[in-house]
Order: sequence, then structure tokens, then C-alpha cells
Amino acid sequence: MKRVCLTTIIVAAAVTLAGLARAQLFGPKMKKPGELIQKQVPMKVNQDLLKQAAPDTAHIVVSIPKQRAYLMIREEIVADAPVSSGKRGHETPRGHFTVMEKDPNHHSSLYGDFVDGSGRVVRAGVSAHIDSAPSGTHFAGAAMKWFLRLTSEGVGMHIGILPGYPASHGCIRESVDGAKLFYDHAKVGTPVDVGDF
Repeated sequence: MKRVCLTTIIVAAAVTLAGLARAQLFGPKMKKPGELIQKQVPMKVNQDLLKQAAPDTAHIVVSIPKQRAYLMIREEIVADAPVSSGKRGHETPRGHFTVMEKDPNHHSSLYGDFVDGSGRVVRAGVSAHIDSAPSGTHFAGAAMKWFLRLTSEGVGMHIGILPGYPASHGCIRESVDGAKLFYDHAKVGTPVDVGDF
């Protein structure tokens, strides 16, 4: 009887130690890809201030670390919206800008797809300056609806995918409702500050 109990205790201790060793060797359970993507807080709008907002009185502030854009009147926040700025190697330029152009249906001249004569995408996610077009295709620039141009190089604010981290080629991507609201309350000349706010 003592031998069985002693054997049981030894086996139980070995299993426990093996479990602890495995936890230390392999660390915590690996997260699924969907758990790694942060869900951004949706846009918040102060409706009372929005009634006062006009292209002549508004300015825009973009916080790169927070991945947020703010439509402002003086020092008051009219709208606080999620964005996705430029990824590593394609960082969004920081500084003081003014809106140079407004285009509700802009298309990129650099990024897009190669499509055939019927409009079918043959090769997606290409750079017109780097990638060669397959035979029988032409370049179709990516749609950048509600575009506000900030630089002569083409960086601007527009509708795009918001994964919760910097992911663009330099532009400031916005949600559909955010891009439309910022577009409607900006004009050519509206000040835009982009930085580590």
C-alpha cells in the first residue's frame, strides 16, 4: 500500500513539474491573429460643437502615437476619430501642413491594381513605379475617397482600412464616416498638424 501511494505521489509530482517546465519553455498560449489587432474606439462627435464648425473656423490635429485625428475649433475637440498612419519605411510626415486640395473621388497615381480590359483584377496591391504590368493589363489607382491632400508628394487623408496600428504607405487612413466629416469641415488652406501629440 505504501509503495502504491509513494508511486502515485512521485508520478503526480513529475506531471506537475513537467507542466511547469513546459509553461516556462513555451511561455503563455499563443494568441490568434485576430487578438493581436487592436479594436479602435469609434469616432466620437460633440454635436453641439459640430453645429458651430465651419471650414473657416476648423483645424485638424493628427496624433501618430494615439492613431487618432481631431477636428478642432480653437482648442475644443469637435470630433475624435480613429486613423491608420504610415507604417515603418513609409512613415507619415510630421509637421504643420495646410490642405492643398480636396477631391471627393481621388485615385492614387502610385498604388493600386493591374486590371485587364474587362476590369478584372489580375494583380492586386501593386506600385506603379516598381511593379511591371502583366501583358494585357493596365494600372488602376486605389480609390481614396474624400481625399484631403497635405503634401505635394501625395500624402493626404482619405477613407481606408483601420487595423488599429500604422499600416499605410504614408497617408492618414480614416473611417468612412470620419473621412466624410473631416472633408465636409475642411477647405483648401485648413491647417493640419501631424505629430506625436
